[in-house]
Amino acid sequence: MVDFGGWELPQQYTSIRDEHLAVRKAAGLFDISHMGRLVVEGAGAESYLQGLLTNDLASLAPGHAIYTLMCKEDGGAIDDLVVYREAADRFLVVVNAANREKDTAWMRRHIPAGVSMNDHTEDMSLIAFQGPRAHALLPRGSSTTDDIAYFAFRPGKIAGVAALISRTGYTGEDGFELFIESGRVGEVWDAILSRGKAEGVLPAGLGARDATRLEAALRLYGNDMDETVNPYEAGLGWTVKLGKGDFIGRDALAKVKESGPRRNLIGLQTAPGDIPRHGAAVSNAGRRAGVVTSGTHSFFLGHPIALALMEGPSLRVGEKVTVEVRGREARAEVVKLPFYRGSARSAVAPAKS
Repeated sequence: MVDFGGWELPQQYTSIRDEHLAVRKAAGLFDISHMGRLVVEGAGAESYLQGLLTNDLASLAPGHAIYTLMCKEDGGAIDDLVVYREAADRFLVVVNAANREKDTAWMRRHIPAGVSMNDHTEDMSLIAFQGPRAHALLPRGSSTTDDIAYFAFRPGKIAGVAALISRTGYTGEDGFELFIESGRVGEVWDAILSRGKAEGVLPAGLGARDATRLEAALRLYGNDMDETVNPYEAGLGWTVKLGKGDFIGRDALAKVKESGPRRNLIGLQTAPGDIPRHGAAVSNAGRRAGVVTSGTHSFFLGHPIALALMEGPSLRVGEKVTVEVRGREARAEVVKLPFYRGSARSAVAPAKS
């Protein structure tokens, strides 16, 4: 168990390797109740969120979700989050655990009359069932899920318990994030594991979650971006809809798009044993040019992988750089992102951890 954003969370239940491979080959079950869950509603809810977030909610129909960023006036990322539209004037907003208090303070600072925001993190739990066989391995008493589109959701039942079933996730695989009343989430957790145990389903901790999200090149707030990094530098410029109207950070982001980002996030691959870690220096042609933001050994791919934030124009796939590994320089190759494309039906990068 480890501290994560003020929550005590499992780093692993069995081994990171076994849990990682379970997600890729069958399915893994994650407790992600540390994520913040905020309900925003009222006649001006859409307009309010449009003014806070980079992506465009106007075209988001009820029953669908969208990945977006919330930025400061200078374009720096306050957080990345997922917004679920439950009705015309009601939204469920999922934020990062470590940022929940910061996010809610920022959102309350800008909230207009007629719009309310309530924090349901304590009474609404969240678990994720992710993997290529997640659909087939849901327990008896579960609603049909095959017709739920990627980044869509609807109310239903899992093991006979009421749930909001969302086809979203943070592993690169197909599967679900399940919003369930906190008093009953244990029943659902046990039912999923009981049904899937013989088929290779395992409970999975933070180690497997980080490795699978990195293989899918999904960003981790606090590592791959923070308030000093803008969406274009993080490779998330596609979430910025400058044409939707005014929002906090729009003018600064428009200038970044026009001139091009000062830094770029790239993917790196190293030899087995040379595992780049967060904060390690990256050099190009003998000059320090960037820093590793996330790095791990990929048990599924069989070698280490990393994301790095590099100064200047983005390096081309196939170019060679060096990375600091345990006090020495190791060779690394720039590779195409994502490192792994799984069973998720879209390449759109969902949130987070």
